[in-house]
Amino acid sequence: MLDLPVGKQRYSILNSNARINLFGGSVRAGKTIASILRWIQYCIEGPEGNLLMIGKTQRSLEHNVLDVISDLVGIKNYRYNRVAGEVYIYGRKCYAIGANDEKAKDKIQGITAAGAYGDELPLWPYSFFTMLLSRLSVKNAKGFFTYNAESPRCWLKVNYIDRIDELNLKNFVFTLEDNKSLDPEYVENLKKEYVGLWYSRYILGLWVAATGAVYDSFDINKNVVNELPKEKFDKIYCSVDYGTANATCFLLFGRSKGRWYVYKEYYYDSRKAGRQKTDKEYANDLVEFLDSKFPQKILIDPSASSYKTELRSLKKYRVGDAQNEVLDGIRITAKALQDGNLLIYKNCTKLIEQIQSYTWDEKKQSIGIDFPVKTEDHACDSLRYGAIEIFNHNYNKMPVDLPKR
Repeated sequence: MLDLPVGKQRYSILNSNARINLFGGSVRAGKTIASILRWIQYCIEGPEGNLLMIGKTQRSLEHNVLDVISDLVGIKNYRYNRVAGEVYIYGRKCYAIGANDEKAKDKIQGITAAGAYGDELPLWPYSFFTMLLSRLSVKNAKGFFTYNAESPRCWLKVNYIDRIDELNLKNFVFTLEDNKSLDPEYVENLKKEYVGLWYSRYILGLWVAATGAVYDSFDINKNVVNELPKEKFDKIYCSVDYGTANATCFLLFGRSKGRWYVYKEYYYDSRKAGRQKTDKEYANDLVEFLDSKFPQKILIDPSASSYKTELRSLKKYRVGDAQNEVLDGIRITAKALQDGNLLIYKNCTKLIEQIQSYTWDEKKQSIGIDFPVKTEDHACDSLRYGAIEIFNHNYNKMPVDLPKR
């Protein structure tokens, strides 16, 4: 059997014997590896019956959990059939499931389960979790779930963690200092890689609300420049937030001496102009906007399929889907602005205006959903597309530390 870690991780493995067992706290604190080791133990020793393994998507479950289990137990004790959604751990079959929307609960309706493992619990629909608990009906069935803190109105906190004294539930909360396998220098660097809301949630593990300005650390004196570098940019990206009834925004990003500059913008609001443009007209506008430049990639709103087709028909540019994970994109953009790695040229007036008025939606926050107000945000969306492409690798260096086998 695998060696257990020490400290709080070991304690959580030995004492997670409730019906609902939660492993939460800061990122990289060792909660996932502790929960995985407990799950492996449960696969061997738990009651007979169906076992379920759930992630936000089946693919995220593979990346966050299944790949780690494979490394821990070895190829002789692990088998995964992606098509069938079946995982075998020491010969025990588990069903791998994604819980990405409300319809996901149909996947488990009617199942009688003896145990469940869940990754990134707050990202699931509440209806899926309630259905899952109703399925854990085998005698002594248990669930083991990981989470990062989100909104204080999140269903997990309000309906479960805040009612811990009423429920058969244990909540194990970890900090970075609890993970003794991390190098101190890495811990300090990781702390610097989160700012504002994300530092409170992902480093301190606090359930805090997203309120006020989205980019609350934006400083026009720090983040906006009056002059561009004299030397040519060695890399260029173009981002596009496309709209028909709504506004369309192009942004050009250029790199000079390791820093990125948003140095040119295009903004057309069909409502204010009183006329919608066609895909062909927007394609012509983009060609003129690029002015004989050929970016490494043109990043376009994934939903703008007809516009991407129009641009590809020109056979001039490399066109691809922008990454559209809103909160990750905002987090990465905020960090780049905070660090001074992303600067905005003064002539990008619409972008500068919208950054300063970009706020969290209080109505959505009241029901535990973090999302910006969706008005006058097209330049900010375009900014996010570019930033997540450019900085994603830099701000997501989070290797998994495995215990020695």
